Amino acid sequence: MILERFYDNKLAQASYLIGCAATGEALVVDPNRDADEYIRVAESRGMRITHVTETHIHADFVSGSREMASRTGATMYLSDEGDQEWKYAFAEEDGAVLLKHGDSFKVGNILIEAVHTPGHTPEHLSFLVTDTAAADRPIGILSGDFVFVGDVGRPDLLEKAANAPGTMNAGAKTLFRSLQKFKQYPDYLQVFPGHGAGSSCGKGISSVPSSTVGYERMFNWAFSYTDEAEFVQAVLAGQPEPPKYFTQMKKINKEGPPVLGEFKQPRRLTEKRLERLLEKGKGALVIDTRVAADYATGHIPGTLNIPLNRAFNTWAGWLIPYDQDFYLVIDDSDTHGLDEAVKDLAMIGLDRIAGYFGTEVLSTWANAGHQLTTVPQITSSELAEQLRTGDVAVLDVRGRSEWEAGRLPGVANIPLGYLADRLDEFPRDKKLVVHCQGGARSAIAASLLRSRGFDNVINLGGGYADWEAAGNPTERAEQTAGNA
Repeated sequence: MILERFYDNKLAQASYLIGCAATGEALVVDPNRDADEYIRVAESRGMRITHVTETHIHADFVSGSREMASRTGATMYLSDEGDQEWKYAFAEEDGAVLLKHGDSFKVGNILIEAVHTPGHTPEHLSFLVTDTAAADRPIGILSGDFVFVGDVGRPDLLEKAANAPGTMNAGAKTLFRSLQKFKQYPDYLQVFPGHGAGSSCGKGISSVPSSTVGYERMFNWAFSYTDEAEFVQAVLAGQPEPPKYFTQMKKINKEGPPVLGEFKQPRRLTEKRLERLLEKGKGALVIDTRVAADYATGHIPGTLNIPLNRAFNTWAGWLIPYDQDFYLVIDDSDTHGLDEAVKDLAMIGLDRIAGYFGTEVLSTWANAGHQLTTVPQITSSELAEQLRTGDVAVLDVRGRSEWEAGRLPGVANIPLGYLADRLDEFPRDKKLVVHCQGGARSAIAASLLRSRGFDNVINLGGGYADWEAAGNPTERAEQTAGNA
């Protein structure tokens, strides 16, 4: 048996290729949209991808199962568990094999057994893997978003992100029961999860790539609970805000992601086109992907800064609407920048890139007599002085749990992802300082506010971390405070 793990650092998402050396057949589990990387590795191993499956209808990235089946002719194997709301709408048309608990199939000599593990989602499957040429018992379980290293899949996403009211507590109870069954597996059984640290599908996932049932039973917090009610309270507490785009992902992955064939580069556009796009009232969305410091030094008014870094997928998914075209400004000094941006956006279904501009557009914009604008910065000591004079309003754009753990006195909290929906809560005639933990999210927030007509917005460089390190006063929120 051959096992290859693929990991997308930006999505914090793991997928797997399992192959039979004897027959050259291979299965891909939970692929993302970049089919080429799986095909390339399979071919390097002298294998062909004949099977593809996924553990559940994903909420955090566009599934690549349809893409893979289209490119390779592989048969899809999809869950048939859960109620009608959680069935794959495209399964019959695409000739997918539907799986219930206890169903199995073989990839050469490798036996794959489906285990229904609901809780994170109603249809969730895990897969026991047995190399029948060498053993009569499973070597491991592909646990998807059910059990992670050090954590378990959150059961609140259906209610918070997929607009399924009343499912949060029921999902937590179901998850508890699924975990009691998981506990019965032998200690040696290896656990191959679908996510690592940084994923919004859990609240404390380890960066360690794999584990064992025995280790998780001893050290995963979720297995320390024997009382269902106590577990429900614990698993729902402190979960991070689910990104807005999770709702869109569920819909895309249920109905059937479009098959791309390849990642297509958008057209390069000129400064004249940008000028027309940004004319008053046109409403075009232009994303400047340069690093925050460069954007703050000088940018074209009306553009939104989402730096092309590890968090690019997340904030693009939060802030770019799925129902309109948008444009990119790409740093020309990075020869792979455009390819990276296109791929990252496609991973979460943002395919409507109508064109892009190189960074030379900044100089041509200025040479044409237009003004570049800046994002002013402020230090924690300067902010402390201005707060004493009452000359400024402050907004904290961190996550709610961060705000509850410690905050500037009297400062309101609106997590960055919700900011665009609450712009009417801020005065436009007063100086507004935005801050996060270290300055990265607040830089995006400042660009968002300024692109929406807030002219007197300042970013707190160094964020709350610098404020606290300087010995400035802080306070804690009530632990019973509701989520924003």
